[in-house]
Amino acid sequence: MDKNFFKKPDLNGKRFRPEVYHIMNDDFFKRFVDKFPQYKDIQVKELRKICDSFHNMFWQTVIDNRSGVELPEGLGYIFIGSCPTSKKENIDFAKSYKYGVRVTNKNWETDGRLAKIFYTNYSTKYLFVNRDCWAFTACRKFKRAVAQSYPENWTMYVQIDPVKKVKNLFQKTRRREYSIKKQEEKLKTYNEFDL
Repeated sequence: MDKNFFKKPDLNGKRFRPEVYHIMNDDFFKRFVDKFPQYKDIQVKELRKICDSFHNMFWQTVIDNRSGVELPEGLGYIFIGSCPTSKKENIDFAKSYKYGVRVTNKNWETDGRLAKIFYTNYSTKYLFVNRDCWAFTACRKFKRAVAQSYPENWTMYVQIDPVKKVKNLFQKTRRREYSIKKQEEKLKTYNEFDL
């Protein structure tokens, strides 16, 4: 069999659908009203709209800023990183299905680089329990927005080295910000005529 042969998927075959758990369910809103009783008159629809608008503004800010966003309550950072292509084949399933031959996606418009959404909590100021168990999964809108904006601004994002740890990026920037802050404090009190 030819190695470039692409076996078309069975569109009528059985599909595995994992059970979906929604965080914003009735129990979540009951606990929210218990914690903040001043918002008891707001309907669930309005609360959902508020959450959706916050999330949309949040991921749009992540896309627009090179350094990403720090999550509220010190839960970590989310940013977009520019990574080299993987060693595995990156198959373009739509074109492969269309032509019947395996077609790989080379990402020519981004010089062969891929966009990845990173979440890290190792550089937060205050450590919290079980922080290594925390994970982040982006919603479909966020992933699609990154896929659309990345080819236009791919040079803007942080270049991630596949062998170095992500936490080192944040330690370097935190040290740099601290040294700049110290220099500014010295310059405020500096008087060249004082000997």
